[in-house]
Amino acid sequence: MPSSLMLEVPALADFNRAWTELTDWLSLLGRVIKSQRVMVGDLEDINEMIIKQKATVQDLEQRRPQLEELITAAQNLKNKTSNQEARTIITDRIERIQNQWDEVQEHLQNRRQQLNEMLKDSTQWLEAKEEAEQVLGQARAKLESWKEGPYTVDAIQKKITETKQLAKDLRQWQINVDVANDLALKLLRDYSADDTRKVHMITENINASWGSIHKRVSEQEAALEETHRLLQQFPLDLEKFLAWLTEAETTANVLQDATRKERLLEDSKGVKELMKQWQDLQGEIEAHTDVYHNLDENSQKVLRSLEGSDDAVLLQRRLDNMNFKWSELRKKSLNIRSHLEASSDQWKRLHLSLQELLVWLQLKDDELSRQAPIGGDFPAVQKQNDVHRAFKRELKTKEPVIMSTLETVRIFLTEQPLEGLEKLYQEPRELPPEERAQNVTRLLRKQAEEVNTEWEKLNLHSADWQRKIDETLERLQELQEATDELDLKLRQAEVIKGSWQPVGDLLIDSLQDHLEKVKALRGEIAPLKENVSHANDLARQLTTLGIQLSPYNLSTLEDLNTRWKLLQVAVEDRVRQLHEAHRDFGPASQHFLSTSVQGPWERAISPNKVPYYINHETQTTCWDHPKMTELYQSLADLNNVRFSAYRTAMKLRRLQKALCLDLLSLSAACDALDQHNLKQNDQPMDILQIINCLTTIYDRLEQEHNNLVNVPLCVDMCLNWLLNVYDTGRTGRIRVLSFKTGIISLCKAHLEDKYRYLFKQVSSSTGFCDQRRLGLLLHDSIQIPRQLGEVASFGGSNIEPSVRSCFQFANNKPEIEAALFLDWMRLEPQSMVWLPVLHRVAAAETAKHQAKCNICKECPIIGFRYRSLKHFNYDICQSCFFSGRVAKGHKMHYPMVEYCTPTTSGEDVRDFAKVLKNKFRTKRYFAKHPRMGYLPVQTVLEGDNMETPVTLINFWPVDSAPASSPQLSHDDTHSRIEHYASRLAEMENSNGSYLNDSISPNESIDDEHLLIQHYCQSLNQDSPLSQPRSPAQILISLESEERGELERILADLEEENRNLQAEYDRLKQQHEHKGLSPLPSPPEMMPTSPQSPRDAELIAEAKLLRQHKGRLEARMQILEDHNKQLESQLHRLRQLLEQPQAEAKVNGTTVSSPSTSLQRSDSSQPMLLRVVGSQTSDSMGEEDVLSPPQDTSTGLEEVMEQLNNSFPSSRGHNVGSLFHMADDLGRAMESLVSVMTDEEGAE
Repeated sequence: MPSSLMLEVPALADFNRAWTELTDWLSLLGRVIKSQRVMVGDLEDINEMIIKQKATVQDLEQRRPQLEELITAAQNLKNKTSNQEARTIITDRIERIQNQWDEVQEHLQNRRQQLNEMLKDSTQWLEAKEEAEQVLGQARAKLESWKEGPYTVDAIQKKITETKQLAKDLRQWQINVDVANDLALKLLRDYSADDTRKVHMITENINASWGSIHKRVSEQEAALEETHRLLQQFPLDLEKFLAWLTEAETTANVLQDATRKERLLEDSKGVKELMKQWQDLQGEIEAHTDVYHNLDENSQKVLRSLEGSDDAVLLQRRLDNMNFKWSELRKKSLNIRSHLEASSDQWKRLHLSLQELLVWLQLKDDELSRQAPIGGDFPAVQKQNDVHRAFKRELKTKEPVIMSTLETVRIFLTEQPLEGLEKLYQEPRELPPEERAQNVTRLLRKQAEEVNTEWEKLNLHSADWQRKIDETLERLQELQEATDELDLKLRQAEVIKGSWQPVGDLLIDSLQDHLEKVKALRGEIAPLKENVSHANDLARQLTTLGIQLSPYNLSTLEDLNTRWKLLQVAVEDRVRQLHEAHRDFGPASQHFLSTSVQGPWERAISPNKVPYYINHETQTTCWDHPKMTELYQSLADLNNVRFSAYRTAMKLRRLQKALCLDLLSLSAACDALDQHNLKQNDQPMDILQIINCLTTIYDRLEQEHNNLVNVPLCVDMCLNWLLNVYDTGRTGRIRVLSFKTGIISLCKAHLEDKYRYLFKQVSSSTGFCDQRRLGLLLHDSIQIPRQLGEVASFGGSNIEPSVRSCFQFANNKPEIEAALFLDWMRLEPQSMVWLPVLHRVAAAETAKHQAKCNICKECPIIGFRYRSLKHFNYDICQSCFFSGRVAKGHKMHYPMVEYCTPTTSGEDVRDFAKVLKNKFRTKRYFAKHPRMGYLPVQTVLEGDNMETPVTLINFWPVDSAPASSPQLSHDDTHSRIEHYASRLAEMENSNGSYLNDSISPNESIDDEHLLIQHYCQSLNQDSPLSQPRSPAQILISLESEERGELERILADLEEENRNLQAEYDRLKQQHEHKGLSPLPSPPEMMPTSPQSPRDAELIAEAKLLRQHKGRLEARMQILEDHNKQLESQLHRLRQLLEQPQAEAKVNGTTVSSPSTSLQRSDSSQPMLLRVVGSQTSDSMGEEDVLSPPQDTSTGLEEVMEQLNNSFPSSRGHNVGSLFHMADDLGRAMESLVSVMTDEEGAE
């Protein structure tokens, strides 16, 4: 927007800020809504998202007043401005934000409706899925219940019926699966913008399982049908084969008889005919070989199914008969061939037969060798097994031929002459081809041996190959089962893994639940390691056996291993991510505290979990929260509060409200502490423990005060404050006792309940507390004002004097109980006075007093009310009181009463009576009866004593007089300076002495004289209180260091003496001028100090006289004014008296030496002295009716006599003599006051 418009319409700046803030919030809300994705099919996730949406809608509705206020403000701006451009911009912005608001609201409504529909659809899909999984389970159970039963027609028929029934059931159950698939398809289609992985993977798994069941049932049904057909066909085939076998046996017998006829070999035509018939017979035998083997195999199955029955025995007999006839038929066929072939040259025939057999054996051996190597997967090896079974059948079929040929050769060789054979065997050399024909017998024998050797070798080779196939099949079957089982388990785990949502999309409250589920999954998949190892071991064993696994098996194993590793990595990553998320975002983390700061600030965490804050604009870091920094800066405006106790209490009250601890009850705090088991007070707490406990506290406060408590901000601020108080080094740990002390001190509870609780924390099981434990409590307590820089006013950080004070109050018992501790705390010891003052400040915040402040004229008075007990109807508000302002005629040292609640009529009457009494009391009475607002403790270099401006009477009055400060000296310069500064602060804060040797109105001069008095008193004091009480007091001051100070004190006293002498001369002249009797002559001046020459003294005296010349003239005017005020007061007192006093008496009661007070003086006694002087002259000049002149003159003569006696001509020997003179002078002043006010008689 142009700057001209900003200048023309100043309110536009506020409007722009509000518009920008609301627009940014709506944009952020829109992005958040669009980014929120749910797991379709997960009812818990959908319900959580619905709850989120409801909260978002509520948040939006809560912001609606802000939108309405913005629209109203825009309308007002448009009405107030005449700038058309500004009106256009305002209108455009309002329309834009209204449209944006409507879009967000509509999006929320649509999303909420979509989530409700998704919840409904997901519920229906889950129900359908459960039904589909139920029928899948039933189908699996039926398939697994099928076992190999009897191999009979009835049993197979029963299985076929069961299979068909299951197939029928599957067709019915298909409806359930289809319903689940349709609902899943609807979810995938309608909610594709959300996470549909769970629905997709579960649907695929169901369909895969359903297809596998269908396939198994179909295969089972086909196999059973085939088996049933075979069983039905087996008797027929057996009968048919037996019939053919009978016919073939008859034909073979006929041929065998024909071949055995004599002279058959001479009929070549007949031989050919028989050979043809034999070939036909042999062809039929070969054609029925497969039929025989099938019958043989099926017969074994039938026999197993009929085992133990009579039918089995009968069938076995028939089968044995069939086998016998089949064997005999084959033998007869071979014999027939042998006889028929005998018609040619027999050795040639045998030679050819053996030669054919050798070739066949070689071919079969090559064929068997070509079957190697063994396959690498189960189907390949199964195929090799089938091929080899056919090969073995061929061997079995060829075995009779080979055996018959070898038998024929053996018989032929047996019939040959022995000599010829011997001759053949004796021939060692290789005969040439032409001679080989002559050695037929030897050649046949050699060929027969080769055939026999090759045959045995082939059989061994076949047996080895079969054994290898069987072993490989067994191992591959085991490997396949292992891989199938592993694949199934991995798929189940992968389905669960596929349903995982991204960690960033999870709700913080559900992190722990998801973590437990992932850990449970990790425990479930742990046994899979054994499955993987078992599968790998099986593969390794096959490799060891020389079996090369097929690419399919290798890829399957590699895939399973990879999936297992990926699953492990995924689970571990998931656990790690959830752990990190739970650590960074969970209940035990500090993530939720990141919202406690706004840009450009960022909350960061140091390695020891201590938070710090980064300002990205200035690129700086700091330990303090930005709001805490602002709070500390705001406390600076309380520094103008004059009195430290109230200043500290008001700062703590502001801090208490900022931390919302003023809402925390003691019971709620105790419950939170007990909930976190914080019972070991000496144990350290780390940052997370502190945050957890504070979160519990503020969560409860938020439930009770939703609009007042911002949990992240309050937790972060309170943590910041606790660390500032008890962990300035940012170590990340504070003691449990420190934590309790800080929280309980600022919580909302009765004061004595706090005392009891804190005492209980440091007391033993018996309820008693020793000095060490009390010291720990006081040390932790004093850290609270120390953090605000106010510790010096409460006795410093050394708590030893406070502990000593408490146990001295308890008569120096080794241990104290709670009652004594409470009694001592009711006295409000100096180190703890800030706590009861805090309670009074809190109580006075809402107090309204129907009175008017006599200084600022505020009416009614809000907060503290200070009523004077010296004047009637004189009240001061807390603002004037804290700033030290006074009205004319009132002094800060006058007794006052403090009220933090409205007064009652009884209190008003009581205060009236006290004012009346105080009207008749002299200052001497108040010097004898000082009242203090707290119990002072003796401090040694711990810091300044606390100041209290007036004598306050509060709800816990204390009349104990403080002890004077002990002497102290130290060789170290810095320690000595600190000591003197402590002395100076102590004297400046005191008003316990009423000795005044000067009539100067300057407060600094009066305080300096008080300092001189108390300092000299401490130097000259011989009381036991001056004895050393701490190791620091053991050091003795050097005489040379004190001599210069004494000389300065003596010079000042002499100067004051001269001032008094000059004042006396002036008064005497006035007295003689009025015709009165002369006053006694003044005392001689104090001798000069022997430590300096006479000339130096004269020069110093001249300088001082010049300095005081102008002040004395002003003082006389002030004395005259006060004299008039005193006359009016005396007149009012006269009216109050029932009868006048007969005569005034001068009381010579002495005033005791003043004790050190911790109350601050505002030059009260010099004023009284000036009032006395002025009142004397004015009353005598005007012939006041208060008393006869001669009586007053007589009283003045007695006073002057006392003044003369106060300054003897002889010089004192030490500083104590000076104080004796000062005491005499004080008594003289009191007598003068008594004469002028006539109050001594009233006493």
